[in-house]
Amino acid sequence: MESSSQEEISVEDEAVDKSSFKTCNQIAFYRRQKCLCPGKSLYQALLDTVELSDSSVKFQIINEEFKVPLLVELYEIEGNIFRLKVNEIAPLKPRYQVPDVLIKEPANLRLTISQKDAGKLVLSCSSEDQHIHITANPFQMQLVSKNEIVLSINTNGLLYFEHLQHPPQIRESTLQKKADGSADSSEENQEDLGLWEEKFGSFLDIKASGPSSVGLDFSLHGYEHVYGIPQHAETLLLKNTSDNDAYRLYNLDVFGYKIHSKMGIYGSVPLLLAHKPDRTIGVFWLNSSETLVEIATKAAAEADLSRTPDLSKQRVLPQTDVRWMSESGIIDAFILMGPHSFDTFKQYAELTGTQSLPPLFSLGYHQCRWNYEDENDVKEVDAGFDKYSIPYDVIWLDIEHTDGKRYFTWDKKKFCSPDRMQTKLMKKKRKLVVIVDPHIKIDPQYAIYAEAKGKGYFIKDRTGKDFEGLCWPGLSSYLDFTNPSVREWYADQFAFKNYKGSSEILFIWNDMNEPSVFRGAELTMQKDAVHHGTWEHREVHNLYGFYQQMATAEGLIRRSGELERPFVLTRSFFAGSQKYGAVWTGDNKADWSYLKISIPMLLTISMAGISFCGADVGGFIGNPSPELLVRWYQAGALQPFFRGHADMRTKRREPWLFGKENTQIIREAIQERYSLLPYLYLLFYRAHTAAEPVMRPVWVEFPKELKTFGIEDEYMLGNALLVYPVTEPKATTVDMFLPGSQEIWYDFRRFRRLEGQGTLKIPVTLNSIPVIQRGGTIIPLKTSVGKSTEWMTDVPYELHAALDNKETATGELYLDDGHSFQYLHKKQFLLRKFTFQECIFSSRCADEKGQFHTKCVVKQVLILGMKKQPSSVMARIHAGKDKAVAFTYDARSSVLTLKNLSLNISIDWEIEIK
Repeated sequence: MESSSQEEISVEDEAVDKSSFKTCNQIAFYRRQKCLCPGKSLYQALLDTVELSDSSVKFQIINEEFKVPLLVELYEIEGNIFRLKVNEIAPLKPRYQVPDVLIKEPANLRLTISQKDAGKLVLSCSSEDQHIHITANPFQMQLVSKNEIVLSINTNGLLYFEHLQHPPQIRESTLQKKADGSADSSEENQEDLGLWEEKFGSFLDIKASGPSSVGLDFSLHGYEHVYGIPQHAETLLLKNTSDNDAYRLYNLDVFGYKIHSKMGIYGSVPLLLAHKPDRTIGVFWLNSSETLVEIATKAAAEADLSRTPDLSKQRVLPQTDVRWMSESGIIDAFILMGPHSFDTFKQYAELTGTQSLPPLFSLGYHQCRWNYEDENDVKEVDAGFDKYSIPYDVIWLDIEHTDGKRYFTWDKKKFCSPDRMQTKLMKKKRKLVVIVDPHIKIDPQYAIYAEAKGKGYFIKDRTGKDFEGLCWPGLSSYLDFTNPSVREWYADQFAFKNYKGSSEILFIWNDMNEPSVFRGAELTMQKDAVHHGTWEHREVHNLYGFYQQMATAEGLIRRSGELERPFVLTRSFFAGSQKYGAVWTGDNKADWSYLKISIPMLLTISMAGISFCGADVGGFIGNPSPELLVRWYQAGALQPFFRGHADMRTKRREPWLFGKENTQIIREAIQERYSLLPYLYLLFYRAHTAAEPVMRPVWVEFPKELKTFGIEDEYMLGNALLVYPVTEPKATTVDMFLPGSQEIWYDFRRFRRLEGQGTLKIPVTLNSIPVIQRGGTIIPLKTSVGKSTEWMTDVPYELHAALDNKETATGELYLDDGHSFQYLHKKQFLLRKFTFQECIFSSRCADEKGQFHTKCVVKQVLILGMKKQPSSVMARIHAGKDKAVAFTYDARSSVLTLKNLSLNISIDWEIEIK
């Protein structure tokens, strides 16, 4: 690879030893916070400072030891959300407060004081059955709903707040110790605590503001099942942590990350959910600095609000204590009170936004490799899909397509005619995605670098010079995406006049944006680097990828004249990244264990608001066996983002390279994905408008069923399909749990009802994985598939109605043009509701605002669980004549098939079965 440094850059610079990453005990602020042990808090509330306004309650708290007052602000937000902020009243300089993640300033409701005495304050909320109890000494808070303590704060006395201080008068750098090497004990202690300097290996972090760590504990009463805080290669259920083993939220480039590890990897969403049969709640910790989360579930006596509790009647209930610790910033925590899981998802979306509605093509299959060699390689791979009748929508180009890793350019030999290449793809109704990383090659002849340098758009080091680090191009500078002017300028680089050789079918992949810095501390940027507004990198680290994806999405929207939806995939993400596109699980391995862990990883990301997520099919690193590759295609085809990707050192693995039988199985998996696109598109519409995860844990649909709370080997795709990917080699059966004592489940492909409940032993062959349709649902499908999504616009629909125990079913279909914002700005969409009840199958408009029209028709309807053969079936179009419908009935499987229909999807109609 070309490099402007003297040393050659290779993949080995990314594939570093895991000792290059810190353990918890090597993190200074963690060591400092761990000096504070659970017990009585040193903080007390000064209730004589209480200020009440229409939007908040404010009061001061003070630490008995340091005597520095802090300001506590409490808010009730519309939609059953509470917010707690703690900050210094008069800091030496402003402390960082995360901007741009909340979609708007939340609408606050008025809290009122219902009780106040010397030691206690009780606040009444907008809902009469909810209160906030504040104890003065020690300072504690309880959120009470219907006389039940749902959550308490600082119960364990772990509120921690390092107020900003003047630097010590005499501070010897650890690089400038006395010549004899001696140091007194206070110096050694200061170095161990990492107050002003922190060493890791050969790296020294100089802290301009000194220690500024914050922390707080939350006790979740009655809860023993907690979820969330992605991204970790861990189980769905969060585990109890031990010393030196906290969940770490710190975005890092970890090539081939370790499974069942709590170390931070590419993305961070500081949202934790807790669930019990009658309630789901959430805690959103809005802090973008490095954050550690400790979890401890225990048995505890039921909290009693009465002044004289009857100890003999107290029940023992589970309780989960969660301790948040961040390196800097303020305490800014949102309590999502549910009470149902879908309420909690919606509350989080009210704060950070919903999943953007993706263009339809991006729900198809994506073919990627590091790297497709040249234009001819692209042409041949594209032709291969046609030759083997495998649908796909997008071919991807990694870093080798550029001129020496200069993003927004093309290799002049390998990709000399990018316009012609894209024209050929366009004629086939396919798209191209190219990579654009945040590091910029230091080269005065490179226009992007020269312009950014001239405008002062790069992140600085602590001395004020442009930060320089190694990445794929060699020595690079890094754009400061926290600066709105940089984001504006960056968005403009995607304009067709600026990005030569780009077209309207070219979309973007943001990689390496943790940011990745080869041979840097933990393979990332020094924390003492300086951003716009003189904020240190430590304050904004977890936001960096979020901001790049934001600017990229804006650039794609802007280049289309604000008309077209963007597609941007990012590796690094934060709370709110769902507004800008898709994410994936990074550099996984071609190993069965990585296929298995991808399911809880994707479920966790989905619950944290980012529905558009996936894992590299086949595993990025290494060569999958044919069986593993087949199983991964079958899993990926039923997950939100579906992309095959591979490292440059692996063997080629296009879907047709593993023999005729495996090609056929992979083809069938991808074709099934394409037939299900109407259902998937509906699920993304629901994610976009109602914050419902596309892929969701089983417990979300069955919240009262305890056995579902830890299930992570199967999942619900929407509310209608239960999916069980096969993640073990040579499997002949799987143990699948069918939830719901009153539920009826049907084999999605064979249409027969499954007999039995609970855990069933389901036979499997290599040909497919178990997919089960839930009784009471109607799924829209396409009757045939095309070469890509765009070929399927006018393909008729078929509807699969699976009857529940009341012999009813409902479902929806969402339709728009699949690519523009007209669904939003001009109401060019269609939402239909299908119902089967009392032997009448009907189609009605589900949203009168929708104005979209289509010629598309429903051609066939299958009704599963129909107990007897009808004598006649009649179709009736609104205000039209009845028309006889051809049908067949299979008595063995109880399936009624209504054939040769031609019922327009846009209008009301019903089918009566007699």
